[in-house]
Amino acid sequence: MKKTLLWLDDIRNPFNTHWVEGYSPIGKDVDIVWVKSYKEFIEHIIEHGLPDGICFDHDLGGKKDGYDCAKWLVNYCLDNNTDIPKYGIQSANTVGAINIDKLFKSFNKFQKEN
Repeated sequence: MKKTLLWLDDIRNPFNTHWVEGYSPIGKDVDIVWVKSYKEFIEHIIEHGLPDGICFDHDLGGKKDGYDCAKWLVNYCLDNNTDIPKYGIQSANTVGAINIDKLFKSFNKFQKEN
């Protein structure tokens, strides 16, 4: 069974393989689920559970961005006593990408300490 990659991005098409090859934390031979908004991101995880990997964009063209998705994911993982899936960040927003990465690294450090 192939692993599942949740691709969060409102613009970059993950079915153009160079995106997945460059950013997927779980390889390129994966089943891809493309979500384009905060709402779709949350709905997918609630309905299907955590994927094997997630790729994050920061700027999603709405009120909520990729960092909001990352914060929601941290709370979901805390509530469900699970680790964050492997992740990649394909955002062109350097500051946004750094913030997502720092959030996950802080969460992982917290998990190891507790």
